[in-house]
Amino acid sequence: MADNIARVFADAIATDPTRPLLTWYDDATGERTELSGATLANWVAKTANLLVDEVAVGPGDVAGVVLPPHWQTAAVLLGCWSAGLTVADTPGDVDVLFAAETRLDEAAAWSAGERYVLALHPFALPMRQVPAGYADYVSEVRAHGDHFSPYASGGPGEAALLGRAAARATELGIAPGDRVLIDTGTYPDPVDWLLAPLTAGATTVLCANADPARLPSRATTERVTRPLR
Repeated sequence: MADNIARVFADAIATDPTRPLLTWYDDATGERTELSGATLANWVAKTANLLVDEVAVGPGDVAGVVLPPHWQTAAVLLGCWSAGLTVADTPGDVDVLFAAETRLDEAAAWSAGERYVLALHPFALPMRQVPAGYADYVSEVRAHGDHFSPYASGGPGEAALLGRAAARATELGIAPGDRVLIDTGTYPDPVDWLLAPLTAGATTVLCANADPARLPSRATTERVTRPLR
């Protein structure tokens, strides 16, 4: 069992970095965003470089992530783990906080050294008005490097987290090579929608605000082998 999330992510894209690794749908907006392993890895590297170079955090430091399931959330989480950070489960004192624009009330319960806000715009555009006390994640992350060498050992708790993810992959019937459709309303935990498919060697079609009437045809179009609704 791997004990390093960054290594699991690297293994997931090593065979074919160009294949779709995470495809995002939001039926409330009509959005569809497809990310290859290489594209997601680019966002992850930029996020890790932002954390190390700008925030000056690393192994032993803690991040808070107040974000819904989303492809940008995947980049933030994987970037944090690549930089050796622990992602906190409950509000408290953290070194850096990432929060959705729509969840700033929840974010107020956290005490953070640095704060980044995400609009989760369909085209990942910068925010026009940034809330006081925050920096715009998209604007800041784009300035950072496209490559990052993760730390050799994972952060505290990563082995246990990956163990949970592997167990969930088994429980959910996710197998290597699967194309998994996941309804975020049913599976909001990143252990389910992000880590379980990665540990199993599967790719993901992630659906927010899922319209049940659209899911059967989407499953056919996306060549889904394991629907989770």
